[in-house]
Amino acid sequence: MKKGLFAAAAIIALSFTACKKSESGNKSVLKSDNTAQTVNDSITDPNLQYETDVNGKKYIKTDFVYKATDGSLAKVVFDYKEKTMSIRSNNKTFILNKVDSKGNESVYEKMDMKATVKGDSLILDQGSNIIELVKTKI
Repeated sequence: MKKGLFAAAAIIALSFTACKKSESGNKSVLKSDNTAQTVNDSITDPNLQYETDVNGKKYIKTDFVYKATDGSLAKVVFDYKEKTMSIRSNNKTFILNKVDSKGNESVYEKMDMKATVKGDSLILDQGSNIIELVKTKI
């Protein structure tokens, strides 16, 4: 009886010490900062997003995956130095130049294609085709 009681007390004690939650969290999770930031202390871009790696070093996140209303995916890469964005979908890549940025909205254009980026949404306007995309968390 004493051995059984001792074993049960030991198991309960171990379960309390083994199940403590750590306040520091998962070190491999990247944290994002979605506030409007500057690139090279001169270019303000409301869609600029910083990520923090496991060592605490900040870097600019430039590539995102967007999902259209029909379920298709597109990879969008922003080049803040060149002021361009490239959209890749169905093995086709379109590179658009930044023409305007006001508030939290940026507009990119090239020939008949226009892209408006506002927060997590991206609206492509190509002639009579309007495609709405939303940033995914892949």
